Amino acid sequence: MTVKVRFAPSPTGYLHAGNVRTAIVNWLFARKMGGHFLLRIDDTDLERSKPEYTLGIEEDMRWLGLLWDSEEHQSTRLERYRLAADALVKQGRLYACYETPEELDVQRKMQASRGLPPIYNRAALKLTDEQKTPFEKQGRRPHYRFLLQDEEIVWEDLIRGRVAMRATTMSDPVLLREDGAPVYTLASVVDDGELAVTHVIRGEDHVSNAAVQVQLYKALGFAVPQFAHMALLKTKDGELSKRIGGNDIRSLRAAGMLPMAVISLLGRIGTSDAALPYSDFQPLIDSFDFGKFGRAPANYDVAELEKINEKILHQLPFSAVSQSLNGIDEPFWLSIRANIKKLDDVRQWWDILNESVVADLNADEWGFIHSVSGLLPPAPWDEATWDAWLAAIKPTTPRKGKELFMPLRLALTGREHGPELKKLLPLLGREQVMQRLGKGQ
Repeated sequence: MTVKVRFAPSPTGYLHAGNVRTAIVNWLFARKMGGHFLLRIDDTDLERSKPEYTLGIEEDMRWLGLLWDSEEHQSTRLERYRLAADALVKQGRLYACYETPEELDVQRKMQASRGLPPIYNRAALKLTDEQKTPFEKQGRRPHYRFLLQDEEIVWEDLIRGRVAMRATTMSDPVLLREDGAPVYTLASVVDDGELAVTHVIRGEDHVSNAAVQVQLYKALGFAVPQFAHMALLKTKDGELSKRIGGNDIRSLRAAGMLPMAVISLLGRIGTSDAALPYSDFQPLIDSFDFGKFGRAPANYDVAELEKINEKILHQLPFSAVSQSLNGIDEPFWLSIRANIKKLDDVRQWWDILNESVVADLNADEWGFIHSVSGLLPPAPWDEATWDAWLAAIKPTTPRKGKELFMPLRLALTGREHGPELKKLLPLLGREQVMQRLGKGQ
C-alpha cells in the first residue's frame, strides 16, 4: 500500500504557524514512507475563499520547500459531493431538516434546561410529506443531516492510542446546507475516499469530526484511513490563534526567518526530540516517528524560532545565500555571519563598513573623540579591542555611559543603533577607524 496524505488549507486567509505545522508533519511522514503528499485546497466556501489566498498558500509552501506531488481544488469536485449525497439519501442516511437557526437555538436551550445534552432531537425524521409541504410553501429550503448509527465508534490513533466515542453523544451532523453546498465533513470524506488517502494527520480539535467521519467513510463504501491527531500549539497567551499577527508565514518571511528555521522548529515541536538548527530536511525525515509525539499542548515561541534561525545562519555556506546577497562577496559573508540574527542584517553591516559615514556631532563631541583616538590599542584587533579602548578612555574623562560611547558610535557608523562596536572594530580595521575618528578636524 502506498502511503498518501493530504494537507487541506482553506483559502480564506494566509498560512500560519499552526496549520503549517500540520503541513510539515504530513510532508515529513510522506517522505519517510516514500509516499504521496497531496495539497488539497478546501475552497467550497465560495464567499470567503479568494484566489489571492490560494496563490499565497502555494507561494508559502514553495518557499518552505514543501513541494506537493498532486493538487486538488474542492471547488472543481462539487458534482462528486452531490452524487455522494444522493447515495446517502437513497440509503436513508441523509435526511431533510427544515428548522431555522432560531428554532434550533430554542431547542438547545430547552434541552439544557432539562439537563439533556444539546444535540439535535431528530424531529425532522418524523415529518411526513404532508408536514413538509407547508415549510416548502413558506420558501424554506432544507438542510440535510447524516443519520448516525447507535454504536461505539473506535479507532487506533497513531498519536492518541485507542479512541472510543459513542454516537449517541453527538448530533447528526449537517452535510448539506440550505443552498445545497456541501460542508467540510462530506467533502473531506469523499475526497479522502476517492483520492485514496491512507492517513489523515491533523490537530486534535478534529477528534470529534473523526468519529462522524468513520461512519461516513463506511456508509459511502470507502476504506477508513488511519488517524493521527496532534496536540495543538499554544503561545504564552494561550492557544495559538489562526490569525495571531506575526505568526503567519508571510510575516515570518518578511521578518527574515529562513525556511529551514521554520521547518526545524515546527517539525519537532510537541515531540520528544529537541528542535535543532537543521539546514536540510533529511535528519527530520530520518527521525520522524509518531511515537515521539506528546499529548500535551506544544509551546510555540517566536523567540525560539529566532534562536534557531540565528544558528542556521551562522553555519550556512556562501553558496546557500549568495543569490540573496547582491554585490556582497564570500570573504565578507564568512567574516560577519556569526554576528547576524537574520539575513537582512548583512546589508546593514555591509553599508556601515563600506559606505561613507556622516556623523551628526557638535564641536565638543568631536573634541572628545579626537582626544581619545590616540588611545586606540595597536593592531591586530579582535573582539576584546573595544573593551580595551574603553578601559583606556575612562580614566581620562568624566563622561560615562551613553555620553561616552554614543559619540564614538556616531563617528564610526553614523548611526545610533546597529551591530555591537566590539564586533565592528576588527572588521573596520585600525586604519579606517582612525580615518573616521579624524573627520571632525
